[in-house]
Amino acid sequence: MEPGNNTRISEFLLLGFSEDPELQPLIFGLFLSVYLVTVLGNLLIILATISDSHLHTPMYFFLSNLSFVDICLTSTTIPKMLVNIQTQSKAITYAGCITQMCFFFIFVGLDNFLLTVMAYDRYVAICHPLHYTVIMNHRLCGLLVVVCWILSVLHALLQSLMVLRLSFCTHSEIPHFFCELNHVIRLACSDTFMNDMVMNFASVLLGGGPLAGILYSYSKIVSSIRAISSAQGKYKAFSICGSHLSMVFLFYGTGLGVYLSSAAAQSSPSSATASVMYTVVTCMLNPFIYSLRNKDVKGALRRLFGGKL
Repeated sequence: MEPGNNTRISEFLLLGFSEDPELQPLIFGLFLSVYLVTVLGNLLIILATISDSHLHTPMYFFLSNLSFVDICLTSTTIPKMLVNIQTQSKAITYAGCITQMCFFFIFVGLDNFLLTVMAYDRYVAICHPLHYTVIMNHRLCGLLVVVCWILSVLHALLQSLMVLRLSFCTHSEIPHFFCELNHVIRLACSDTFMNDMVMNFASVLLGGGPLAGILYSYSKIVSSIRAISSAQGKYKAFSICGSHLSMVFLFYGTGLGVYLSSAAAQSSPSSATASVMYTVVTCMLNPFIYSLRNKDVKGALRRLFGGKL
């Protein structure tokens, strides 16, 4: 029987966004700035949530977890790209590529599941306000986060193991800035039917399922808000959901755009550019959306810095 992995290459080449040497300093500076802003902004959200007792609620517990995941997600891709630009090398080892892919799936999956959990939290807060503290207790919140981690890790391990069974020959150029699953599978010189089946099934199940849960939660939320008689009450209810809805539109909208662009232009750098939106830009905008639209977070940040903000 033929062994599952006859890999004959030791590394892949990440082509990134452009091979023009004159553009490399610009790309390096742009992504270094974005990375620093992302890490700093999300760290501030985490520190504000931990330090301020007013934010010790389920909503901000999930938000701090989302901020941590966003830091980790950008850290799986951007630092390696920056190192490659600085060293003028496009190489990533085979083991490094599989590892990056695995961690990428873990943190993208966590982003996906945490947004769903946060939608459920908003649903309970608006549709069952009198029972909110009883339903969204510390045990349930912790359990929901643990389940998110378990599902994400299992999915990442499945996809990584499916790639490990493939054989790779001479062509090793990935037209992307990180080891994206679709592009890696296309480089295989062995049969990829099972990989394609698992990838598509997982996309529908783990992408469509949470999105359906979010849409269901917000359909119930909209029905409850419509039943509120006062305009002030409706505004307050919408303001509770505004920040989360912004993140949902950014994450799922750009994520869908990535897969549509990948289907339309499989080897084009446009898919790499589109991936920046949901892997980098959404992570950077998360703290801004929640801090600019949320008085509680702004107040916590002021207290954190001694009223200087």
